Amino acid sequence: MTGTFSSVPIVDFARLSDPVTKDEELAKLREAIFLVGFLYLTNTGLETLIHHTHEALPELFALSAEAKEACNMINSPSFLGYTRLGAETTAAQTDLREQFDFGTPGAKEWTEQDPFWRRLEGPNQYPDYPGAQQLVEEYITTTDALAQTFVRLVAESLSLPANTFDGFRGNMSRLKFVKYPPAAQNSQGVGPHKDSAGLFTFLSQDNTGGLQVLNKNGQWIDVPPIEGSLVVNIQQGFEAITGGICAATTHRVIAPTSKTRYSIPFFQAARLDLTLDQLKESAAHIVQRVPTSDDQKKRAVDVPSEFLSPLYSCFGEAHLRNRIISHPDVGRRWYPELYAKYSQQILK
Repeated sequence: MTGTFSSVPIVDFARLSDPVTKDEELAKLREAIFLVGFLYLTNTGLETLIHHTHEALPELFALSAEAKEACNMINSPSFLGYTRLGAETTAAQTDLREQFDFGTPGAKEWTEQDPFWRRLEGPNQYPDYPGAQQLVEEYITTTDALAQTFVRLVAESLSLPANTFDGFRGNMSRLKFVKYPPAAQNSQGVGPHKDSAGLFTFLSQDNTGGLQVLNKNGQWIDVPPIEGSLVVNIQQGFEAITGGICAATTHRVIAPTSKTRYSIPFFQAARLDLTLDQLKESAAHIVQRVPTSDDQKKRAVDVPSEFLSPLYSCFGEAHLRNRIISHPDVGRRWYPELYAKYSQQILK
């Protein structure tokens, strides 16, 4: 393997499921995980669902302002619901997108006896659109099943038992429906960032383009759409669990200039109650067993992440911190003291 990348590799999910081709495809997966942190996953069996969901998005976002505001995220301490254009920030800059956020249904109701960060898991707000709830729940259920299988394959690609990461899965994954309207050239759709909290992201993008990932030479590499594929990337949760050996990769979206872009990211959850001590213990155990270079293991120790910071008691608090910073209006309403605290940390 070389030290960096100039394109995002393609991994065939069907070949990972075939005993005849599995080992060869696992080698491709391992290289994508170690070298890039991003990959295209093709032949997943979700192609029809992806197409059907994309077809619904233009009408969903064409709902009246009143209908969308009725399920505004400001109503939800779990950061679920509608976010109007320009209400979210990344890298301290405004993102030019509007979106709906949903979580795995059936979350346990929060009580005063639960830790404050447990409020991240809560009920969905569905827009008044025919079939919206059914569509969301089918997409989450189907993609979550794929994601669980994928993580087991990742473990195998790292020469670990397939169930190595089973105990790190969280209760509530998150799904977004996102619309990027046309904007001025080189405008920020989403600023440079690493996906936070969970294990892996599974993104379905339309044919517009605009997604870019940052390689180790500081170059932005385009991730052009491949029909029917999912773009899969490592989140900071998995990065922390593996001690930084499997590092998350910085990426961004350049806003479209002539047509609307739609995307559907699914964020696979990690357990919110994982503490720093538990992470360090698991990471040390996993790093020791993964066959990779000593140089890569040494570099992994220096990977910065909120999830490995002593400032936060557990994954849940680090994840809540990221949500509050990204959605300051929701943070100010539901977590005013934490909003003040986390905002002050950024200024220091």
